[in-house]
Amino acid sequence: MTGTGEAWPRERVLGLAPDPASARAAEGLAAPSRWSHTGRHGDALWGSCAGSGSRPYQVLVDLSGPAWSCSCPSRKQPCKHALGLLLLAGDGRIAGAPALPPAAEAWLAARAERAGHAAPPAARASEALADPAAAAARAARRAERVRLGLEELDVWLCDQVRGGLAALQRAGYAPVDQMAARMVDAQAPGVAGLLRALPARFVGEGWPARTLEHLAMLRLLVAAHRRLDQLPADLAETVRSRVGYPVSRESVLARPAVRDSWAVLGYVDVQDLRLTTRRVWLRGQATGRWALLLSFAAGGAVLDGSVMPGVTLDADVHLYPGAGQLRGLLGTEDARTGTVGDVEGESVTRAAAAFGELVVADPWAERLPVVLRGAPIPPERDGGRWRFRDVDGAAVPLLAGVEAWQLLARSMGDPVEVMGEWTRDGFLPLGFLPHPLDPVFSPQVLTG
Repeated sequence: MTGTGEAWPRERVLGLAPDPASARAAEGLAAPSRWSHTGRHGDALWGSCAGSGSRPYQVLVDLSGPAWSCSCPSRKQPCKHALGLLLLAGDGRIAGAPALPPAAEAWLAARAERAGHAAPPAARASEALADPAAAAARAARRAERVRLGLEELDVWLCDQVRGGLAALQRAGYAPVDQMAARMVDAQAPGVAGLLRALPARFVGEGWPARTLEHLAMLRLLVAAHRRLDQLPADLAETVRSRVGYPVSRESVLARPAVRDSWAVLGYVDVQDLRLTTRRVWLRGQATGRWALLLSFAAGGAVLDGSVMPGVTLDADVHLYPGAGQLRGLLGTEDARTGTVGDVEGESVTRAAAAFGELVVADPWAERLPVVLRGAPIPPERDGGRWRFRDVDGAAVPLLAGVEAWQLLARSMGDPVEVMGEWTRDGFLPLGFLPHPLDPVFSPQVLTG
């Protein structure tokens, strides 16, 4: 849809989001009350968005590029304001204008001039960084905002431990949500996500230990960020990723590719407030490496279904920077077949060791894809948890609330290969192998 002047559907807009936090923030900005001086003319959209500062951010979008420009300090491309403007236009809430405003006309003219000079692809991909000094200044401002926000979080964490975990539990969601909102303002969306996951630790047997562990992981992230310049390069990238520093899609695709025949073995959809996240797991048949593809949808939009279990892709996968990083982007794809082949399952002991190795590289890692060979065991008492026992007799509990009747019926007590996610809280089975389209539970939607 290039050069038509038509608004984009919601799923296409959210597909541009560099991370889940940006998609959620854009949804919140897609309201006329947040905008002024909006308009559209041809392929151009423009508007002023109220932000945290005294002056609104000036946002411009060229649908024919696509390209975007925003006066906010965010390094994300596109930023939440550009995404919000696109969503607003898609909802039909931006009126047409007879002519371009001067700022939009100047910006589009500059783009046309650069295109006329036939800039090389690398230069076009880095338009937003055309002024290195300005880019460095924006990065420094963001880093300072993050630093101040994390220092405030450190004080808050100490206060929670000093006041006692019982007091934190009684207070409920409100103080956690307030601090998470503060982290969003500080441009640390990854930390905000970790904070929002904290109240889930307040319930069930052993909640004090889980809560204290979660607080400790946040404190570790604060301490690691203070020493960012002293950390090994991969670990520093991991810390930046967990804090929520943006990584552009272009920079990831510029990283060396892992070429393999990637079997798509499982997926799960997770609902978090108004945003649904889809995790799709790929495993390289030659390298044995795992890769994670993420997609997002909000407001009832359709999730990306272009890569689903049951196929093998002969393709390049470009992994995001960071130690133990599994998330990647698909690059060049040469072929696709409708089979995944045989995948040999491993033992519970080996899977536990692999997760331990991941945590050594990335202490904030939440999950690891594994293929286990074994059978489910029903709970021994009402309210108990299911377990998955391997052929050696070792067992791992399933995630609380997950029942495995379909898995039990399929296995009939005999060992089967099951692909799933190994987490700190238990094993989440996602599908049988070698037929990943046979679900272990339905629907494949969790509440995050």
